[in-house]
Formats: sequence, structure tokens, C-alpha cells
Amino acid sequence: MGEEEKVLDVLKRVVDPELGVDIVNLGLIYDLRVEGDSVYVKMTLTSPFCPIGPIIVSRVEEELRSAGFKNVDVEIVFDPPWTPERMSEEAKIKLGWNDARGSG
Repeated sequence: MGEEEKVLDVLKRVVDPELGVDIVNLGLIYDLRVEGDSVYVKMTLTSPFCPIGPIIVSRVEEELRSAGFKNVDVEIVFDPPWTPERMSEEAKIKLGWNDARGSG
């Protein structure tokens, strides 16, 4: 397992409390880079007005630090905007989406 996959496993511990699905399966992670004990995460939120955004970012930082990363850089972007199509099949099933188009 590569470093990026290990980071994704760590980030699966961060669950969006409103949706009950982790941020990886929601498709919120756009990019990540690992160099030694440093990690960069480029991610989005389901909405630019997400009231729990700061909590999610804080949890990302906490989980990565607890996994041994000393330098954690989380960048929040809204371009491209998140859409439900970014979710994994697992997340779509959990949230009641029956197919890739998102129709229920």
C-alpha cells in the first residue's frame, strides 16, 4: 500500500456528521501529496456554506497528526464544485441513491 492509500485510509475516519459518510467516500478529497512526515490535502466541502466545514477540516488535521504527520496542510477549494456524482458507490447506497445518476 502506497503512502497516498494510507492517508486515504486515515481520512476515512473523518465522517461528515450531517450525512454519516466519510469524506473519502463522499468524494471530497481532490488531491493529496505525501513527503516524509508532511502531507498536503486539497479538498472541498459539499457546499461553500457548510456550517460544519471548520469542524471537518479540524478533524482532518487531527487524524493526520495522530497518524504521525508533523506538517499538515489542508487546502479547501470550491472549483470544481462538489456534486453527488463524486460519491463512491458505497456512499450512494448508504444515502439511498440507486444508480450513478443519483436518481433514487
